Amino acid sequence: MEEKNIRPWGYYQVLSDAPDHKVKRIVVEKGGCLSLQRHKKRSEHWYAVAGEGYATINGTVIALRQGIAVDIPQGAAHRLENISTGNLVIIEVQTGTYFGEDDIERLEDKYGRI
Repeated sequence: MEEKNIRPWGYYQVLSDAPDHKVKRIVVEKGGCLSLQRHKKRSEHWYAVAGEGYATINGTVIALRQGIAVDIPQGAAHRLENISTGNLVIIEVQTGTYFGEDDIERLEDKYGRI
């Protein structure tokens, strides 16, 4: 497994990186919240494996807990938030034409990264 990529909300690790997909293990710490963002070149599938949180996709809030999955279409504004007392752990599968971190357009961010 790749090293931890530390972020203000927790960290992620890349599990697989290939020309046609990327898979990440995302760990959102208690109270953590990813930026409201969108991607031009990829879609994402989130599968919750631990904790509880909310996925917001184009303004619709979906409760996440172990075993719940959501799809984020390419171009959709989305956010992930941990509401549990422990870590929220998500497996993210990206598909599309490009998977670089520079394909993130941040719309809101509580950590001042816009």
